[in-house]
Amino acid sequence: MPENKRTASGALGGIVGLVGLSAVAGLLVTAAVTPAIAVSGAAASSAITIFDKMPSYLQPDELMQPTTLMAGDQVLAKFFDQNRSPVTFDQVNPVMYDAILSSEDPRYYQHGGVDLIGTTRALLNNATSGETQGGSSISQQYVKNVLVQRCERDAKAVEGTDTSPGQTREEALQACAQQAVQADGAAGYQRKLQEMRYAIQLEKEYTKDQILLGYLNIANFGGVTYGIDAAAKRYFNVPASQLNIGQAAVLAGMVQNPNRFRIDQPDGSISDGDQTWNKAPDGSIDDVDQSTIQGLYTLRDNGEITQEQLVNAADGYSETKGRQLYVLSRMEADGKITHEQYVQYAIEPITPSITSTPQGCAASAAPYFCQYVVSTILNDPAFGAETDDRVRALRQDGLTIQTTLDWRVQDAARYAMDAYAPQSVDGMKFGSTVINLESKTGRILAIAQNTKFTQDPSQAEADPSYNSVVFAGDSANGGSIGFSAGSTFKLFTLVDWLEKGHSLNENLNGRLGPVPNMKNSCTGNYVNTNNDRINNFANSGGYIGTPMMFTRDSLNTGYLAMAAQLDLCDIAKVAQKLGVKKGDGSEITMPYPNKVIGDDNVSPIAMAAAYATVANGGTLCQPKVIDKVTDSDGAERAIPERTCSPALTPEIAATAAYALQGVMAGGGTGSQGNPRDGTQVLGKTGTHEGWQTWMIESSTNTTTAAWVGNYEGSQDLFKRFWGGRALSDIRYPMAADVQRTADEFYGGDDFPGPASNLLRTVQRDLPNVVGQSLDSARSTLEGAGFRVSIGDTVDSELGGDRVAAMNPGAGSAAAGSVITLSPGNGQGGTVPDVSGQPVSSARAAMLSAGFGTVSIGSCQKDGSAPAEGRVTSQNPAGGTSANKNTAVTLSVVAKDCP
Repeated sequence: MPENKRTASGALGGIVGLVGLSAVAGLLVTAAVTPAIAVSGAAASSAITIFDKMPSYLQPDELMQPTTLMAGDQVLAKFFDQNRSPVTFDQVNPVMYDAILSSEDPRYYQHGGVDLIGTTRALLNNATSGETQGGSSISQQYVKNVLVQRCERDAKAVEGTDTSPGQTREEALQACAQQAVQADGAAGYQRKLQEMRYAIQLEKEYTKDQILLGYLNIANFGGVTYGIDAAAKRYFNVPASQLNIGQAAVLAGMVQNPNRFRIDQPDGSISDGDQTWNKAPDGSIDDVDQSTIQGLYTLRDNGEITQEQLVNAADGYSETKGRQLYVLSRMEADGKITHEQYVQYAIEPITPSITSTPQGCAASAAPYFCQYVVSTILNDPAFGAETDDRVRALRQDGLTIQTTLDWRVQDAARYAMDAYAPQSVDGMKFGSTVINLESKTGRILAIAQNTKFTQDPSQAEADPSYNSVVFAGDSANGGSIGFSAGSTFKLFTLVDWLEKGHSLNENLNGRLGPVPNMKNSCTGNYVNTNNDRINNFANSGGYIGTPMMFTRDSLNTGYLAMAAQLDLCDIAKVAQKLGVKKGDGSEITMPYPNKVIGDDNVSPIAMAAAYATVANGGTLCQPKVIDKVTDSDGAERAIPERTCSPALTPEIAATAAYALQGVMAGGGTGSQGNPRDGTQVLGKTGTHEGWQTWMIESSTNTTTAAWVGNYEGSQDLFKRFWGGRALSDIRYPMAADVQRTADEFYGGDDFPGPASNLLRTVQRDLPNVVGQSLDSARSTLEGAGFRVSIGDTVDSELGGDRVAAMNPGAGSAAAGSVITLSPGNGQGGTVPDVSGQPVSSARAAMLSAGFGTVSIGSCQKDGSAPAEGRVTSQNPAGGTSANKNTAVTLSVVAKDCP
């Protein structure tokens, strides 16, 4: 106990004798209310000194109120430590004021904050009987409730040391609250005096009506029900303005011991007339219960009610009925009700109409969206610098938080989830989620999940159809570490490819082979020392093709070829600037080639936002779930900071969108997910080892991401079926249905055309491969980025599989163009050039080259020419290739032609 408590207690303990104590209490109260009265006596003087040194001013705190999450004009969920709905003075039926004053403080409007008569009587009783009796005025009770609420609001866990044990928050709360309500011993008297001190000052600051209303708004009425309006709605399903006399008397009676006199507990103390109450042979109820319903016995004994009415009236809540009768009797004695009204409500059984106020996400129609919002509140500094501040914001501050959820899209997501995904699959930890967000704002419109929401870890462990983790989120918001992105991660290589000036129509060798070495300026270059391979889906062998084709077909080897011409570090930076981190919150790094095809765990929401950036012309809007926050007075509060900012140039975004539209077209891997509703969509599929599958698609206005997979483990989704579909395929109709609904309400424009310079045909050096073997020539040309076809054989001295000719010839050609290679037949040769030679020399040269058939085709007389003649031309021409059986015809000039 604090020092000042001990000091004051010691002084009070020195005031000897019951009479002295009672007198002092009276003197203190009199002195406080009427300072002009002289008070004498050493004991009284000492006590008054202590009283004067006590704090005199207590500022009532804002009432704890439920925080409400809204989705449009519908309540998404409520959260509270104290369920309360504060009302104004006129919103309470006056009979409630009569009931509480008659039973708790009949002289309320006559005293100055402390009822001297009631206080003195209570002190005398407590000191002589050892029992605790009330005596506190309404103002004092209000003070006590303010102090208890302050305890609950401010209690924090305290770390311990080796010499001083710590406290949990609950222990701290209990210790603080105990001090606020301490009733016995010296500490109890000191607490009482402090309470008086505060009450007296309170009445100087506020009117009687304000204090009375404050008390009814703050008082506990059992469990987490606080305040008269919440109590009226909880127990009788009416607002405080509609309480009748009997109901008001029940609630007024509860404040003395709220959890003892509750009427929302199971059925009560009489069932079928005689099970719990012990009836005497004469039909009366035994002495154990008589003390609680003595008023009813009096009415019966006076002949005003029958024995049957007595039993019926008491049936259900004997102790509470006794409290109600006490209140009714006090109201009658004070003239607030007539005797006839007293009898009417005395014989009327207490008949509650219990109305629950559900709280938490489990009661929400969109529990996983709700839980994502809760995670945001508990983690974002907009709701407080410390964790305790954020918890208070959620459970005590009475905030109204307008979320971004759109029930139209949310319902579509839920229907799609129910239609296509099971809640659990035997033998695996099966999960699925689908989300939709607004591309131009980042507002998350829907989150649906296949499992049933629970916050009981044991239930989730025992039954995989229950889960508290939001699969759509990450470790900070939702508790998930994300899932391997598969080929949806190729977006970042595509963007980096375009940002480096490469064309979608540039041809690359995407055939299956050892993974190429890759540059990484962040973590060190990757060198494939083991000739490791990364396969394609369905074991495809790959092909020589373009990024446009690789994107459409989601070809792993094609994207590895693209990454080999880039820097893995730069690809990672693209992911970062598009807002994607690993699910555990760490930054994306890419030390290995398998990261290119989506080995890292990422969240569906982050991936949806990245694709939305492309669809939104390059502007990244950070995902958000909160539109507006107002406090209990309607004043706006700060919301979590979420921004929209350029991440890509419009040209890069448009060209990437152009490639991704090919995925959703006929023949593309995402065509099954196309909603085909007339709105243009881009998209990308993803699969990781058959364990995780994705479908992400987007119009210019909204983006949908569907994930289906193992939230733990590695069962093959392609070999498990539900509803007539492989689990690997349910992503397609799920995403299509949600996107179709989003398109209906949010629309979408045509995507802008791609940048022409990023579609250009790229010229590459074309090496000369004539003379090489066909395999060697193919390898050389494909390595240079060309495709190869084999043509017909041609006459050449080269035989076997040697290249005798290529078309086009060596020099340069469009990257990826087809080069036709012609093997030689081994029967050809090069025709010698014999022009200008004597005929005999020409014949000898032809024979020497293998051309055995030589003839004179024409002869022209020339007196100056040799007699045998001289060759002027030949066919085939010299230097050309020809079959050696080809006849060579010579044209000559001679002195005398035959």
